[in-house]
Amino acid sequence: MQRRSRRVLIGVLAALLLLGGGALVAVGAYGRSLDGNLARTEAFAGLPASARPTQSVTGAMNVLLLGSDSRDPDKTADSRTDTIMLLHLDADHQKAEVISIPRDTWVYVPKSADGRHGDTMAKINSAYAWGGTPLTVQTVEGFTGVHVDHVAIVDFAGFAQVVNALGGVDLKIEKTITSIHPPYRTFEKGTRHLDGAAALDYVRQRYQFSDGDFSRERHQREFLQALLDRAAGIGTLSNPVKLNAFLQAVTKSVTVDEDFDLINVALELRDLRSDDLTFLGSPSAGTGMKSGQSVVLPDTAKAKALYQAVADDAVQQYLTDTATPTPTGGTAQH
Repeated sequence: MQRRSRRVLIGVLAALLLLGGGALVAVGAYGRSLDGNLARTEAFAGLPASARPTQSVTGAMNVLLLGSDSRDPDKTADSRTDTIMLLHLDADHQKAEVISIPRDTWVYVPKSADGRHGDTMAKINSAYAWGGTPLTVQTVEGFTGVHVDHVAIVDFAGFAQVVNALGGVDLKIEKTITSIHPPYRTFEKGTRHLDGAAALDYVRQRYQFSDGDFSRERHQREFLQALLDRAAGIGTLSNPVKLNAFLQAVTKSVTVDEDFDLINVALELRDLRSDDLTFLGSPSAGTGMKSGQSVVLPDTAKAKALYQAVADDAVQQYLTDTATPTPTGGTAQH
């Protein structure tokens, strides 16, 4: 990835609410209007504080990002989440990390508020189907041991408009494939410039890849990073008209918890640069069969180490300690 020196603000959409050129634009009446675009949800309703992990490091922040794609042709249950990510902002506000948790990860899901579901091992995205955002928060906190401060639910289908507001996005296609969905686009290997519909079509594909949902998860991370790079690289951040179209599209595609304040979050994140963001995958031990279902098995020991580092605000040290040497003498991150 090309390293950039541009100043950008990485917001709740895994770095998509952006500010640049040293100018904080999400302030005053304009910022409040953007904040008003955000739909709200009672993300923590019914969760007793005594049963939740504590936030032990002052200044650090954890945002649970949930992605839903209501127009995905593969989607069979409207209430399940397609994407689960945990965004951690370091206490010094110099680095941020985004950890993807595969939607089929086999975890314990607590009992739902209505008592009809849960209290069982299941795929992690079952939590949303059984108990909405609160049960998802409770499940993720139980799995990771990390306190969730805010929640942002992303409508990935709505992000087609975000991509189009930027004039398209450059995605690296890892191999030539044909989409299984109409209009059956062919995606040629290499870096390709895609509009919103084509970009979303590509990140929905999984059956053509040997690692299935892992590839979909990886492509979603690449998609978010590509959006960030595109916004920073075409003058969007210094062009009021382009920036407004971008931010309007982003904020209209997101639902957040009731206490989320866009301006306050923007102020906390304003010093981050695009290369201060690291994307990671939740450690897994591959796939297996549980209760007649194909699931992702977490690597319990490695996951515990990673999420303890998140809770302790020590992810950068964790990355240094676990980096793998590459043939060229550098280091490869997770």
